[in-house]
Amino acid sequence: MHKQEAKRCEILGRYIVDTGATVRDAASKYGISKSTVHKDVTERLERCNRPLYELVRIVLDTNKSERHLRGGAATKNKYEQKQQGRGAHFKSCRVR
Repeated sequence: MHKQEAKRCEILGRYIVDTGATVRDAASKYGISKSTVHKDVTERLERCNRPLYELVRIVLDTNKSERHLRGGAATKNKYEQKQQGRGAHFKSCRVR
């Protein structure tokens, strides 16, 4: 592994641990692909910094277990936004 890859892995790992960020958040912050971030923090980081890898793994597992909740909340917000754009007479007919 190149020094630059090892350094990037550690930077990404520290960011994820410090902020609780998702792989997507980290990729967006550093301007690299989600695939690269995922490979860096799940494969390469394990080889170059095992203690940091174990902390990252905890955060990633937590994010994965909460993923369905975030998706549901996003869908709920999307449809609430659509409902707010409609006229008042449609709101009274809304099925709950």
